Amino acid sequence: MKAITIPQPGDADALVLADVPDPEPAPGEVRVRVAAAGVNRADVMQRMGHYPPPPGAPEYPGLEVSGTVEALGEGVHGWAVGDQVCALLSGGGYAELVCVPAGQLLPVPHGTSLEDAAALPEVVSTVWSNVFMTANLLPGQTVLVHGGSSGIGTMAIQLAREVGARVVVTAGSAAKLEACRQLGAEILVNYREQDFVEEVRAATGGAGADVILDNMGAKYLARNVEALAPGGRLVVIGLQGGAKAELNLGLLLRKRGAVIATSLRARPADEKAAIVAAVREHVWPLVEEGRVRPVVHSRHPLADAPAAHRELEESGHIGKILLTP
Repeated sequence: MKAITIPQPGDADALVLADVPDPEPAPGEVRVRVAAAGVNRADVMQRMGHYPPPPGAPEYPGLEVSGTVEALGEGVHGWAVGDQVCALLSGGGYAELVCVPAGQLLPVPHGTSLEDAAALPEVVSTVWSNVFMTANLLPGQTVLVHGGSSGIGTMAIQLAREVGARVVVTAGSAAKLEACRQLGAEILVNYREQDFVEEVRAATGGAGADVILDNMGAKYLARNVEALAPGGRLVVIGLQGGAKAELNLGLLLRKRGAVIATSLRARPADEKAAIVAAVREHVWPLVEEGRVRPVVHSRHPLADAPAAHRELEESGHIGKILLTP
């Protein structure tokens, strides 16, 4: 098969299309012929040498795909050759074929195209596990989503809206903020011109945000804690603004707040399977009813993976970027 390899870490041109051995499904796995793969920030970090795949994962980048089941490993039940699926991966999605534990498969939702389904597994699993399973966002609460126009942001807005939460977003342009508004965000903050702490306080009568979903890490840590409501939960899922910062424990204590840092890729297979099962139960009906949808910005052929990475790093996109083998 053909896959995107990384012979040497580096810039986008470090991604090289090559012929590699076809993967064989281990017991409990299925092999999927890939129709499309989602492009994520984690892939960029892996390309640069900062985010190696966990032990046992394929060495090629790619954390989510859609496609057709081609082969079943020993002991797999509930899936058949020919099923159209999408899948959460630990790696290997930038390829024509990929093997995935059966517990990380989802059926392509009715009403969603096979290609577009690749935009769902990673972002939906990330948002559902962090905002709802971990931070327990409830109806009537306020959630602050940083990077609201990203793939994760566009999904977080829609799911928070569906549970009856009030959504505040940050983004860096009027066009991105307008896209967030159309998805259901109520308070729009241009982080280049406005202070999100002040905007959150103004929108909540001084109370603050009950949940904050943060992709920046160190750069926003102090202000995120300031923006928390009493009993608020800050969930850090990215480190685009660095990994080390000073934390005011006194302020956090007075707010009875929590700072939670999580990642999805390296979780054990049984934890991923539990998240995927929860997504299928709670989110898939919303997708099939058309209430929640994947937001796809662009598509690139697999051979043009460097161009897809450059587009992601330029941060002009709204929603997801896909690769199509």
